[in-house]
Amino acid sequence: MTATSTGPAVTAAEDQKLKRHLGFWSLTGVAFGGIIGSGWLFGSFYGAQAAGPAAVFSWIIGGAALTLVALVLVELGAGSPEAGGLVRWPLLSNGPLAGTLIGWAMLLAVSSTLAAQASAIMQYSNRYLPGVFGEDGLTLRGKAFGAVLLLALVVLNWFGVRLFARLNLLVTSIKVFVPVLTIVALLLSSLNPGNIEAGGGFAPFGWPAVLTAIASAGIIYGLDGFAAPIELSAEARNPRRDIPRAVLTAIGLSMLMHVVLQLTFVLAVPTDQLAGGWQGLNFSSPFGELAILLNLSWLATVVYADAVFSPSGSTFVIVAAGGRETYAVAKNKALPRRFAHVSAQAGVPRNAMALNFVLAMVFLLPSSGWQQIIGVVGVLAVLTYSLCTVAAGTFMVASPERLAGWVRGLRWIAPTGFIVGSELIYWGSWPNLRIALPLLMVAAVLFAVLRRRDLDLAAELRTGTWLICYLAWLLAISGVGSFGGAGWIAAPWDTVLVAVGSLLTYRWGVRSGVAYLRR
Repeated sequence: MTATSTGPAVTAAEDQKLKRHLGFWSLTGVAFGGIIGSGWLFGSFYGAQAAGPAAVFSWIIGGAALTLVALVLVELGAGSPEAGGLVRWPLLSNGPLAGTLIGWAMLLAVSSTLAAQASAIMQYSNRYLPGVFGEDGLTLRGKAFGAVLLLALVVLNWFGVRLFARLNLLVTSIKVFVPVLTIVALLLSSLNPGNIEAGGGFAPFGWPAVLTAIASAGIIYGLDGFAAPIELSAEARNPRRDIPRAVLTAIGLSMLMHVVLQLTFVLAVPTDQLAGGWQGLNFSSPFGELAILLNLSWLATVVYADAVFSPSGSTFVIVAAGGRETYAVAKNKALPRRFAHVSAQAGVPRNAMALNFVLAMVFLLPSSGWQQIIGVVGVLAVLTYSLCTVAAGTFMVASPERLAGWVRGLRWIAPTGFIVGSELIYWGSWPNLRIALPLLMVAAVLFAVLRRRDLDLAAELRTGTWLICYLAWLLAISGVGSFGGAGWIAAPWDTVLVAVGSLLTYRWGVRSGVAYLRR
């Protein structure tokens, strides 16, 4: 695959085809709809398995960290509204190498997220479609049904952003109702305060497990999706006013809902089920099976139905936002020019959406289920958010007109966001980092091959060395650290080392970006 030229005049013409139809409520629905998907169906169960009742703090820490990063993203989205901004801003601030690496990270995150959503739907659908999920995970039949579902959601997005926004608001209102109903019904039927101690204590696996659970148990995945309005900012009627309010409202509400869901799961599980500890629980469809265990057959029916409906709704959002992200990757010349085309009739990047569907199949077909995918998704998603904080820091110094001036204290929020994002990546654990980070190293090699004729590679490598070194040292510390690695560096010193390295890397990245913009 070779990248072809996508000049400024061509991409500007394509951008003009995007339609500004999204207001505050539509954007809030997009953010909340993107967040509430398969995460609520599985996150509380895997969180309890990984960290016991202390998983409540995993949600709080993860939500606070994402809020910090979100402040930087909404500042960029309001000040420089652009389709696929999370991919475009690192290119504009730090050059083509950074743009290519972040683009490939986003491309892999979007396609793997689509695959994870389809997998979650099939796991719960086994109640209605026997044979789609078995003891070894997704069956061939389940993968086929998942592929058909994803294709249908791509087709619904095919006809423009106005139809997407109207359908999403309706879908989101229903998606919120079912988790709230589940919380109320379970707590009224089964309230066991003794569960806090029954499975080995409040934090049976230690506090490092609370941090590991943020990525490995799907907690970051469960809170992710808030950036969808930012990716659709070029289609917002008033991005400077509406995007910050929509994103922060959605994060706050979703974090509250997931904390209460986690508490509900911990307290509702019958105490006799904890004889083997929290890791001894074995649910393939957690809230549905828990409802059946408590003789709430009507609730099980509602949950199983929503398990198809709710992830389908968030996948609907991901197809839309992911299409803009892949469109931006093509604008960065990391994909062929055909993927930077916007349909003049519908005003959507159809070719980019089609590519995401194909790549989602690459992740879905070899996977066994939801949990196998979400750990890598979380690492890639947080990486893309973190690198945007470097872009914000660069713009503060060398191109302040690109910022909205909406976020006060950005000078400390941006570097803190990068440090926190790096910690979330590191806590994602060695088994996930050893897959995700080398994939991006491969992207650096592809960059050198694809752009060798139209760029001064030596100059670009000098500008982007900070990013390559960042990926390399993160991978190295993960390999020898206490989060799934060899344990040669004990906690909390490995976390302290990541914090120090992140601060130094952030400053290096900003200096490189400023030099790039001023050369």
